[in-house]
Amino acid sequence: MVAVFVHGVPDTCRVWDEVIPRLARKDARAVSLPGFDAPVPQGFEAAKEDYVAWLIGELEALGEPVDLVGHDWGALLVLRVVSLRGDLIRTWTAGGAPLDPDYVWHDAAQAWQTPELGEQVMAMMTPEATAASLATRGLTPAQAQTTASHIDARMQDCILRLYRSAKTVGAEWTPDLARINTPGLLIYGAQDPFLDSPRLAPALASRTGADLLMLEGCGHWWESERPAEVAGALQRHWAAV
Repeated sequence: MVAVFVHGVPDTCRVWDEVIPRLARKDARAVSLPGFDAPVPQGFEAAKEDYVAWLIGELEALGEPVDLVGHDWGALLVLRVVSLRGDLIRTWTAGGAPLDPDYVWHDAAQAWQTPELGEQVMAMMTPEATAASLATRGLTPAQAQTTASHIDARMQDCILRLYRSAKTVGAEWTPDLARINTPGLLIYGAQDPFLDSPRLAPALASRTGADLLMLEGCGHWWESERPAEVAGALQRHWAAV
């Protein structure tokens, strides 16, 4: 049995570095999304469905159901995969992302989704500027610096392609949540600046039948802000199945 961790945007697999060492199990692995400090396969268009297909391929290659964990865009991918291929999943955990037909994308996402403006915004995402911004969103200065140092032109291009493919992802993917019958756990920071967690998270829990852990006083990056608490919640979630 393997635990697979999926990061979000603009992160890399390193975002899980504070959680995985705290787990009792030794079979946990964090994967890197194509283009996020990782190669981009030939013909990969970096649209949302490309990332879904990529993740399904990664899980199929493992040959057994996994405990799947995702944050931010990783959470959206987790929710989509478990909606489509529940046979690949023993348990799932997701959070720090909206999947709701009424969700309005945050300001940065809307900028990325806008041709020309998105490219202009990316040009301003220097390592220094990005690290400073991330440090105000919940990451420690060291974590923010690590994340920002891996943002390059390839990642920026993938981010633009991904977000532009996902303008209506809530309307597109929410109906299939009714197909989920695999044990799930949702983890959200109550003070996430990118979404209204107190409203969206309970609605998502209702749609998926998942348990909900709402972390008061926590922002977007719960895996970095509350790693011990997250690791404990994961251990309990896995042990209950």
